[in-house]
Amino acid sequence: QVQVVESGGGLVQAGGSLRLSCAASTRTLSGYGTSWFRQAPGKEREFVAGINWSGGSTTYADSVKGRFTISRDNGKNTLWLQMNNLKAEDTAVYYCAVGARSKLSSTDYAYWGQGTQVTVSS
Repeated sequence: QVQVVESGGGLVQAGGSLRLSCAASTRTLSGYGTSWFRQAPGKEREFVAGINWSGGSTTYADSVKGRFTISRDNGKNTLWLQMNNLKAEDTAVYYCAVGARSKLSSTDYAYWGQGTQVTVSS
């Protein structure tokens, strides 16, 4: 069983930045498709950004392109999400997902974290 733990959430003003971290208890993240999702109150969980199994390709939701950057360090088993120019509509619980079983934007992952709250005040 792989443990996944997110951190770095908080309260920030619109236009500000936050960096989320995700630590996994695997020996390495290489070989795993890994992504960030988010879920706002009353809404379904949605894909934010992902890195494929080799680490050679990234994918972003249209709503965050140009503002968010996903990255990872396989040796440190860590995934990050740098979020810049945050907007009120980015407010949500952000989840880290490890082990994509199909395309990165699908919610079909082997392991999920418990989530970290991001609140953007306008």
